[in-house]
Amino acid sequence: MKDIAESQPTELSTAFDAARAAYLDDPYPSYATRKDRLTRLEQGLLRFADRLEKAMVEDFSHRSLIEVSMSDITLPLGDIRMNRRHLKKWMKPRRYPMVKHMLPASGKVIPQPKGVVGVISPWNFPVYLAIAPIAAAMAAGNRVLLKPSELSPRTSEVLKQMADEVFDPTELSVHLGGPEVAKEFSELPFNHILFTGSTQVGRLVAGAAAKNLTPVTLELGGKSPAIVGLHGDVKKAATRVSHGKTVNAGQVCVSPDYALVPRARVREFAEEVKTTMQQFFGDFATSKDYTAMISERHRQRIRDLVAEAEERGTEVIRVGDATGAEARKEAPVLLIDPPLDLRVMQEEVFGPILSIIPYDTIEEAKRFVAERPSPLALYIFTEDKAERDDWLFNSLAGGVCVNETSFHVGADTMPFGGVGESGMGAYHGHTGFETFSHLKSVFYQSRFSTAFMFNPPTTGFHTRVLALLRKII
Repeated sequence: MKDIAESQPTELSTAFDAARAAYLDDPYPSYATRKDRLTRLEQGLLRFADRLEKAMVEDFSHRSLIEVSMSDITLPLGDIRMNRRHLKKWMKPRRYPMVKHMLPASGKVIPQPKGVVGVISPWNFPVYLAIAPIAAAMAAGNRVLLKPSELSPRTSEVLKQMADEVFDPTELSVHLGGPEVAKEFSELPFNHILFTGSTQVGRLVAGAAAKNLTPVTLELGGKSPAIVGLHGDVKKAATRVSHGKTVNAGQVCVSPDYALVPRARVREFAEEVKTTMQQFFGDFATSKDYTAMISERHRQRIRDLVAEAEERGTEVIRVGDATGAEARKEAPVLLIDPPLDLRVMQEEVFGPILSIIPYDTIEEAKRFVAERPSPLALYIFTEDKAERDDWLFNSLAGGVCVNETSFHVGADTMPFGGVGESGMGAYHGHTGFETFSHLKSVFYQSRFSTAFMFNPPTTGFHTRVLALLRKII
């Protein structure tokens, strides 16, 4: 593709230019303006909720309505309202202490809108992972362009209808299309891009953004482990891992990817997981609560991972059967101690497969996690404080839950983000406001400034002042 600046204007570049011009006309929207945009975003989401829910169910061929309502309507409403509730406080300049040798000067930091923000959202939670970053970017005073996933086309179309009805296109515009549109989108000179998706695509987005020196927040994924500690409650761990693994049929960036379990308790853990999942869903084929795969291609990929494990002699425990389902359902599968060179242990599963890996010592388990790319989430199950803290301070992950899975995503008072291959940067709550703001430092010189003492020409006096400063700073 030719450089955008040299090619004919496209719908996307025209929308960007219009948003950029609008930002330059109003580079610091007032509290009232930002609050109004957040209120309209909330009203639009509520007004289009039924249509969005219907579209998501159709995109997946079947998706649990309670999951849709909770994850893609309720959670983003919480994001919008949190931003609006704290907006006035967050917008205020913050006084910072001044270093001794520059007193009586003072300093403040002013949160300032960056300009035009690009959001590239995924298909697995197509509303939540679009609306949450939009709310943060709008709270920070930015204009927003959204590129939703082409793999959830009905939902993306409804998001566009909502934006067109509720906002001026220079405030928020939605741009539909496949990889070519995504490529052009990521090459635009945004003031910030937030991408949620795979590590592979995240590298492409970061590379394209780097050409414009555009800062990026990458919310990726990886292989998030669940660790059953030596002092862990196996039944509790199995219940919470079962829940985390089956939400959205495992199509979640923070889904437990594999479990590390003390060798003597592997069989007990596997049986508890199987029993719990069966209690949750009964007949997976007909369960209204069990979600289908987003596409036939993704469904086949999950089957191929299991088939490879079977061919290599891995013990496979099939939790249920969904072959009779009209939807693209795939029942959960447990793999007991699969070879580590299998695809299922090399790539993010993003589906209902849970590998169970035995370990003998805590050091062995910590080394297993540390030798792999840092995950987006890490789950620790233990009733022992020392064992808990050992994992907390000696492992690197985007976020952690203790005796739980996934819930930290919805804890919007805390930052959410990855580290290393699981992402860079963070948002949610106040962190989201700051991510999409430029924190501009302002130095206020005092009328009683002693800066004149540093004016040339230098003399012995300057040398004595410098020697004094070295003692007091």
